[in-house]
Amino acid sequence: MNAETAFHTHRPRLMALAYRLLGSRTDAEDVVQDAWLRWSGTDTAAIVDPEAWLVTTTTRLGLDRLRAAKRERAHYVGPWLAEPLAITLEPDPAPGPAQLHALADDVSVAFLTLLEQLGPEERAAFLLKEAFDHDYREIADLIGHSEANCRQLVHRARQRLQSGRPRFNADSSQHRQLLARFMDASQSGDSEAIQALLHANALLVSDGGGVVTAAVRPLLGAERIGRLYWAIARRGAAHPAQLGYVNGEPAILRFEGDHLHSITTIEVVDGRIANLYSVLNPEKLPAVVTRADTAASS
Repeated sequence: MNAETAFHTHRPRLMALAYRLLGSRTDAEDVVQDAWLRWSGTDTAAIVDPEAWLVTTTTRLGLDRLRAAKRERAHYVGPWLAEPLAITLEPDPAPGPAQLHALADDVSVAFLTLLEQLGPEERAAFLLKEAFDHDYREIADLIGHSEANCRQLVHRARQRLQSGRPRFNADSSQHRQLLARFMDASQSGDSEAIQALLHANALLVSDGGGVVTAAVRPLLGAERIGRLYWAIARRGAAHPAQLGYVNGEPAILRFEGDHLHSITTIEVVDGRIANLYSVLNPEKLPAVVTRADTAASS
């Protein structure tokens, strides 16, 4: 196997690792490209285990990028949400390796938002253990900590994430039905219908990045969220919407003209919507899905 073939064989795994580390498709692609440049400039014939070499390089490059991103995100305008990895109108009936990684539970916008609570080394250790099944010796070599310290990092990460995850989530059919009902109610501005779908203390997190209009703080409470969508509909500012998929989970895709305006995903607890996550920052929404695509798929 030549160097280029070896790299492309492992690229889906490297991309999956970099994306989970960074929560940004653009940054993950940059890290994987940097790993390729290092790989192509190395005497690959002398490398006994190409996958281990590539995973190690990607992890270390990803950690460097994550440390810089953490500093940048401290100055981000409003809440920061993950940049979607994959946005589609329909689920892929026969996903390849890269798509299978994107369909995993641990790339939902909600879970990636939880991961933002972790420090860089903590996040890397947790992901390498939980998502990629590395043992502690391997993790220690990858991130430059002792095995004992890596165990502590993973343990602390589990505790912090467990407290933020829903105690019970809906099955896929109920999840999609609730999302569809919320989409219809929000499009018409039916505040009462929206509130009936939400927990009383539901949370709406919107990411506009200071580029477009969005709430600079999370909006708490079903009544406040209902009033927001009522006001948007009353001003005639609701954007055409349809159900699609973001990172493999059902999502509302809203459009402005022929281009994607925003995506919204939800978390469901005990039959009602507990959290909503809306990405509006156009820098995180490349025009990969358009209204023309929607018409063609109907």
